This record gives sequence, C-alpha cells and structure tokens, in this order.
Amino acid sequence: MQVKAAGRNGTIVAGRPPTSSFSAQKGPSMFKSRFVAAALLVATVAGCDDPAPPAPRARPVRVVTVEGRAAGETISLTGQIRARDQGSVAFRLDGRMLERPVNVGDTLRPGDVVARLDRQNQENALRSARAALSAAEAVLTQARLTFRRQQELLRDGWTPRARFDDAQQALQSAQAQVDAAQAQVRIAEDHLGYTTLSADVAGAVTAVGAEPGEVVRAGQMIVQIAREGGRDAVFDVPEQLIRTAPRDPEVEIVLTDDPRIRAVGRVREVSPQADPATRTFQVKVGIIDPPENMRLGSTVSGSIQLEAPPGVNLPASALTEANGRPAVWVVDPESRTVSLRNVEVARFDPGRVVISRGLEAGDVVVTAGVQVLRPGQRVRVQGAV
Repeated sequence: MQVKAAGRNGTIVAGRPPTSSFSAQKGPSMFKSRFVAAALLVATVAGCDDPAPPAPRARPVRVVTVEGRAAGETISLTGQIRARDQGSVAFRLDGRMLERPVNVGDTLRPGDVVARLDRQNQENALRSARAALSAAEAVLTQARLTFRRQQELLRDGWTPRARFDDAQQALQSAQAQVDAAQAQVRIAEDHLGYTTLSADVAGAVTAVGAEPGEVVRAGQMIVQIAREGGRDAVFDVPEQLIRTAPRDPEVEIVLTDDPRIRAVGRVREVSPQADPATRTFQVKVGIIDPPENMRLGSTVSGSIQLEAPPGVNLPASALTEANGRPAVWVVDPESRTVSLRNVEVARFDPGRVVISRGLEAGDVVVTAGVQVLRPGQRVRVQGAV
C-alpha cells in the first residue's frame, strides 16, 4: 500500500511516510548531549590517572663542622730595619774641620780616618809644653847638684843644717815642676792627636753632621755609625696592643717588597714612654740571623698572634641575620633540614668571624648558599670548607 504525501508545493509523494516534526527536532540535540557526556567521562577517567606533584628538591649547600676553639688574632705592623747599636763620632775639642773623607753609606773599620781638624794651635801648644818641660828639667838638674853638695858638706860638718834643708826643698820643688811640665806635654800631645778623628768600631756611616770648612764644637756629631752585627726591626705599637700582647711573643718579620725574605725575632726593648705626637710606643725586635737583604732602613712587616679568645672560627660567608641579630644556618644531620640559630659575634676578621656563643663542637653550619634557604628546608651537602 503506497502512501502518498504532499510535497512542499502540495503534491503527494508515494512510498515515503511523513516525518514527525518532533523527531526531526530532537535528533541533533540528543547527539550533542551524548557527545558532551562522553567527553566529560573521558576527562574524568584521565584525571584519575595523573601522578601527584613532585616533592621539592633539596637545596645544595656547603657546610663546615664546628671544631675546637678559635685561633688567636694575627696583628701586623709596619716598621723598618735599624742597627742594634749605633753611635755618633765627634771631636773632643773645638776647631776648624779641614777634611772628612767618608760619606753616608761608606763602610768603616776600626782605625779608619773619619775627619781632621786644623792642628796649628795644638802643635804650638805642644811646643810650648815641651819648652816648659826643658826649663823645668834644667832647674831640676841644678837643684839636684846643689843638694848633693850640701849633703856632702853636711856630712863633713862644713855647712849648717838649715842650708841643707833649703837645698832639699829646692830639689823637691824642681822635681814637682818637671812632673807638671811632663803632664802638660802629654796633654798637648793628646790634644794634637784629637785633631784626627778615627772610627773605633766597624760599621756603616748612616748620617753626617758637618762639612769640611766648618768650625765645629767639641762633642758635635761629625758622622753617625751603625755598628755591624745585630739588627733590630723597630715598630710604633699602639697602647692597646701593648696591653693585650703576650709577654715574649715570637715576631715573624718579612720584607715588604719581597715577602719571600723573612726572619723571626724577639722583643728586645719597649719604650717606657709614648711618643707625644703619635701616642704610640717604640718597640725594638731583635732579629735572629737577619738575612743580608734586610738592609738598614728597609721596610718590613712584623706579625704576632694574640692569645685565642673564647669561641669558634667560621667563614664570614656563614653569617646572616635573623630578627635583627647575627645568625647562622645549622643543618640537622638526621633530617637534613636547616634551621636558623642566633649567635654572638666576638670578632670580625677579613674572611672569618669568631662566634663566642650559640654554637657547640660538632654543629654543622652552612657556609655557602645561606641567602636562598628557609627554615625547615631540606639540603644536600656538596662539600665542606
């Protein structure tokens, strides 16, 4: 049985049943709903299969283990090399200096001529003294002959006792005059010898005080000689260091322009009074077996180590701040986590700090990476410093 249906223009089409309007409208909507539901189901199943978020990675750090007490602070000062013994050479009398054959830097031996004075006056004084001695000796000879004659006459009874006593007194007076004249001759000879100034020790000339042609006074420094032998390293030391330094420290001395040249010494002399301008005390350190390159006047550095303070040494990089106070990060060896610990700092040195309180022997302290840590964070130790 054929069913004829009307088309859009009213004609009847055979063999095609008419389509319901409800079925035509409901088909596409149901398809979309089923697609959305399937997609949600797939997404839900896929979400159940995702892994959990990874745990935070441990932060790599460097650490140091606290051991023992801190080392004493090393103090360095700059000084210079001087002769242990040096003195001034001067004339013993006034006069005009004719020559000075030595200059600064010359090396002298005992007996070397340093300077000479005009000796004309001393030669005249010596001639006068010798003439006076000759006259006194002539008087002595006459007095001695007179005494002998009076002695013989007195023995034979031809002269009174009083005349013999006068002859004896004259002889004694003449002998005293000769003795005085001989002393004057010796003084004149010494004065003549004083016109030549000679070195009495071996050493080097470090300064001169007069030039040829000048009229010098007795005792005026002509040259200054640094004696050979011992050498000192001289330092100007602050008062605080004088109080805190050990009693007999060993001082390490190095040449400033060549630290490879070094020596050791002991404190030999400490000035009892501070310099009025710098308020420092002059300390002389006797150098043991000084090298040849440590010449007089060389600039040197002297170092001593003070007594160890109570506390422990840490690298300066380990120090941070917590609650406005110094602190360090301490690693728990079991959990490998870090925590902040406040400490008290006793001293800051270049590159290191001395912690007086807050740490104990065996504590593991972070020395590198402290800026990126937080309390309770896990760390991975890469190495100790």
